[in-house]
Amino acid sequence: MYLQHFGLNQLPFNLTPDTEFFCDLPTHREALNVLMIALQSGEGFIKITGPVGTGKTLLCRMLLNELPAPFITAYLPNPHLSAAGLHLAVAEELGIRYSSNAWQSRTLTQINDYLLMAAKLGNKVVLIIDEAQAMPLETLESLRLLTNLETEKQKLLQIVLFGQPELDELLLNKSIRQLRQRISFSYTLQPLNKRQIREYVLHRLRIAGNTHTDLLAPLSVHALHFYTQGIPRLINILTHKALLAAYGKGQSKIGWRHLQLAALDTDDTRGRTLPWGFRSIFLWLLLLSCSLFAYFSSYLSL
Repeated sequence: MYLQHFGLNQLPFNLTPDTEFFCDLPTHREALNVLMIALQSGEGFIKITGPVGTGKTLLCRMLLNELPAPFITAYLPNPHLSAAGLHLAVAEELGIRYSSNAWQSRTLTQINDYLLMAAKLGNKVVLIIDEAQAMPLETLESLRLLTNLETEKQKLLQIVLFGQPELDELLLNKSIRQLRQRISFSYTLQPLNKRQIREYVLHRLRIAGNTHTDLLAPLSVHALHFYTQGIPRLINILTHKALLAAYGKGQSKIGWRHLQLAALDTDDTRGRTLPWGFRSIFLWLLLLSCSLFAYFSSYLSL
């Protein structure tokens, strides 16, 4: 592998969401700030959406790590459940002992008792749901009923929904309009621009151990932005493959050609070809360098 060649001590572009590699870029920091402010103020429903690969799961894990006491968290990574299954999953996450054949109303009563006890102790319970666009409508409505558990002063349960843009479409359904009206804070994650892509890639390389060189050739950032459209997951995939390509050729930097090879080897980017404008810049620079080389060669021969 290329680790030693590039001065790295671990792989910098793994697809597994790793909070050690969290890059404090504006879109992710703003989303995290929205979450923290909304939860501290006791809001019932909060929603974070973004296209596939924009870092929702990593943000979700950052929230789980950063929420201080007195917050108690329950995390559901796969919410494709029935209404009854949702209650059982929440009870299990909160450590509530329940019978697998108990009536749904009984499980809901146990959850309510737990939340009341937590409130008396000064704790705040947060249910965090990833991939929320996969939830059936019936389960979403059941989720709303969970937020009906409250005292005169506060909500007993706060809920954070992380989902793809399809979640917004799902929430337009008239049958769950009451849930939609209860979402008091929301934020949409945006793809990275060119400057942010450069910062993101160099940040991950630094965390992985590279401190002595800039591995990105100037045109490679433009190519990376073109092929990935600023989606962090695709940036990870292409940069990892580009490092492999550069290593295979014994080169010390990632060039746009390495990224082109990586894009051709990746399903989501294979159909993209560099625009003529980009290639003309490269040809112009190549012609300029050849002209300068010819000029200095003739000058030195005089």
